Amino acid sequence: MQMARGAVIDLQSVTKKKVAHSRSWALLDSNGEAQTLDADKYAIMHRVRIHARDLRILDPLLSYPSTILGRDQAIVLNLEHIKAIITAEEVLLRNPSDEHVIPIMEELCRRLPKGSANQRTDLLGDGQEQLNESHDVDAGDEDESPFEFRALEVALEAICSFLDARTTELETDAYPALDELTSKISSRNLDRVRKLKSGMTRLTARVQKVRDELEQLLDDDDDMADLYLSRKLAGASSPVGGSVAPNWAPASPTIGSRIGRASRASAATTHGNENDVEELEMLLEAYFMQVDGTLNKLTTLREYIDDTEDYINIQLELLLSSATVAVSIYSLVAGIFGMNIPYPWNTGHGYLFKWVVVLTGLFCIGIFSVIMAYARYKGLIGT
Repeated sequence: MQMARGAVIDLQSVTKKKVAHSRSWALLDSNGEAQTLDADKYAIMHRVRIHARDLRILDPLLSYPSTILGRDQAIVLNLEHIKAIITAEEVLLRNPSDEHVIPIMEELCRRLPKGSANQRTDLLGDGQEQLNESHDVDAGDEDESPFEFRALEVALEAICSFLDARTTELETDAYPALDELTSKISSRNLDRVRKLKSGMTRLTARVQKVRDELEQLLDDDDDMADLYLSRKLAGASSPVGGSVAPNWAPASPTIGSRIGRASRASAATTHGNENDVEELEMLLEAYFMQVDGTLNKLTTLREYIDDTEDYINIQLELLLSSATVAVSIYSLVAGIFGMNIPYPWNTGHGYLFKWVVVLTGLFCIGIFSVIMAYARYKGLIGT
């Protein structure tokens, strides 16, 4: 009874931890300021105006493949451990205490502020800075990427770097293990390569899913247009469109700055070019190429594993073929002496039986040893 009661208490404590873990969010605004948000799914759904099925994709207790969804007022992002909701003004990041999510939060805090895109100009010379100042007077804030694209870029960069790092670690472990297996076939080396191959298969599936998601976005301009949150917000607030502000606008304390920045960042909308997705397309293509390069590394590793397996199979076939030749010679001798034909030497020489068996066996073993020595000399098999 006490054991059952203890098991129930442990189960309840684990359930409470999971519930508390699923309510934890990190809120990052356009100034790069982060704060922890403890809210249930209904509060999150009301805040960002998404459906329950979209929020369910980000549930850490459920397993969903990598997905990038564009909604009316938010981008739902599920990329491995990166589970986020991006709006035109803020980013909601799930599981902020996770060791893989903390560096992403730090990078978002660094790159989300409005002037962070121009910080790299500090490394330029004085003449280049003067030239950039003359261009900044004309361009202003119109050259700055929208807030949601800066957040999306941080997430894509983080997941691409994460997958590439996992691939590099796998390559570092796999190639020496395969070379060792080629030189010496043992149960330890075979089991090590088996585990590495299983890990490579799982990692390839993860990288393939991220690549397919980016490719699907690049193939559909409408899906990319759905990710232009600032453009849609500016179009909804523009007097030309005859639309009023969304009903959730009063809930935001900085709706004025949001509309102003969105209007500057999406000049294409005011000119009627609402289907221009070139900026997002260039962003997605850059990370698509990076993920595709990671997938190519895994494909090369898989081919190397397949070549190693073929090489080992050749060694085993050579070993079996040599043994078959030796046994065939022994069977030939046994067959000759086993023929039921009357010969003069077939009677009265029973003492020779054991010598025939022993000498034939030694001869077959010698033939097998010679074939193996020759194969090692030619490098056909390992040690």
